[in-house]
Amino acid sequence: MTQTLPERTHVYQNHHFDSTRWDYFAHRPGDIVISTSYKAGTTWMQSIIGHLLYPQGDMPAPAQELSPWLDQRTFPLELVLNGLAAQTGRRFIKTHLPLDGLPYHAEVQYVVVGRDARDVFMSLLNHWGNYTPAFYQMLNNAPGRVGDPMPQYVDDIPARWRDWITRGWFDWESDGYPYWSHLHHCASWWAHRELPNIHFVHYADLLADLEGQMRRIAGELAITVPEDRWPHVIGACTFAAMKQEAAAADERMRMIWKDGANTFFNKGTNGRWRDVLTDDDLALYDAAVRKTLSPDCARWLEHGGPV
Repeated sequence: MTQTLPERTHVYQNHHFDSTRWDYFAHRPGDIVISTSYKAGTTWMQSIIGHLLYPQGDMPAPAQELSPWLDQRTFPLELVLNGLAAQTGRRFIKTHLPLDGLPYHAEVQYVVVGRDARDVFMSLLNHWGNYTPAFYQMLNNAPGRVGDPMPQYVDDIPARWRDWITRGWFDWESDGYPYWSHLHHCASWWAHRELPNIHFVHYADLLADLEGQMRRIAGELAITVPEDRWPHVIGACTFAAMKQEAAAADERMRMIWKDGANTFFNKGTNGRWRDVLTDDDLALYDAAVRKTLSPDCARWLEHGGPV
């Protein structure tokens, strides 16, 4: 049977991002696109791939600068595209888009990072709950916003959970409010998991076996790391090392989050939802999962493991 190739069927535009920005990006064979919904290990994967590509410790800039969030609408597109065009090494680009909002190219490698939705929600509370007034102003007042403004966070966890797990921002989604759907994001990629250039990595697997997962990622992306450099590369991708690196960009992060890098790199752990979500809350989760995910996709998104 011939594998059906992905197609762009939706345009994603809201307070945070704009999928049409990808229309202006000139891809190169070998480009790596990192895709998560949010709070599922995006920055971690950027760091991993950056250090795999530059194992000698000669990364020309921090991973997050080399790997811009292309669909983020508040940063000038011309600057993003010019920066990517100027790179001479193998490029890696960040996106929060589902596959149905991205252009697909067979010669590009896609790394999809998943995480249990309940853990994503717990991390999102800290993320959204610590936005600064300046960042709200940037999101909502930057020219070109489509749709309603980003709402202010209200500290009512049960209400935030009900909104997030039962409402979609876009008409074709049924969870994720006021951002976008975590479940639909995974489902869009899962439908094309047999394609050889789409690679799945789970947050829980990174926590359990960072070295094993990094070696697997390097193999799937055809990245060669000298054996004597592996200890350095792995050490640079631990949570503690990334948090220390982020501290160097703390001034910029404080424009977005009230406590800067300490907010962005909060705990990095799983399972905190067990002390927060009630049986009724979990029933809403079960209903959302059944509505959006196939059973095998749901099992992977909760637990990880081979795809």
